[in-house]
Amino acid sequence: MEGMNFLAEKKTKSTEGKTPEVEEKAKKSKKDSTADEIASLRAEIEQQKDLLLRTAAEFDNFKRRTEKERLSAAEFTSANLLKKLLPVFDNVDRANAADRDSADYAKGVEMIVKMLTDAVKELGLKEIGAVGETFDPKFHEAVMHVEDENFGENTICNVLQKGYMFGETVIRPAMVQVAN
Repeated sequence: MEGMNFLAEKKTKSTEGKTPEVEEKAKKSKKDSTADEIASLRAEIEQQKDLLLRTAAEFDNFKRRTEKERLSAAEFTSANLLKKLLPVFDNVDRANAADRDSADYAKGVEMIVKMLTDAVKELGLKEIGAVGETFDPKFHEAVMHVEDENFGENTICNVLQKGYMFGETVIRPAMVQVAN
């Protein structure tokens, strides 16, 4: 019984001096502030969602633009290469139409080879593998080994097929004969 009196006293103390109207206003105020917080949070979520969607769209646009620029740069590079090679193709056509038994034909072919060599060197192509160089498996492919006293050990004594580099990249290793 004493426990029940304690609860009744506590209830009267908590409501003492407060009218039911005041209590209801406090509850309503609490509900309003909670509703305001929820509305504020929902608005913030919507802003973050909008920001995320915009960022995703901007990223997609960036990817498309970058890919387009990459393709454009590759096309420009290819066009530049072909522009440098067109005179060589023109001269090959002329040589093909010429009399192959004349002395000028051989001279013309030599000029075409020189033009082509100059054009690709200007573009950055370097020839690798020369007689007398030391064999290096990064740049050369040994297809034959010979015993030759005229050359030192691991020295290239014959180039069977030229190799080429572009910048620091080996496009094709030179096929060589190496002295043991």
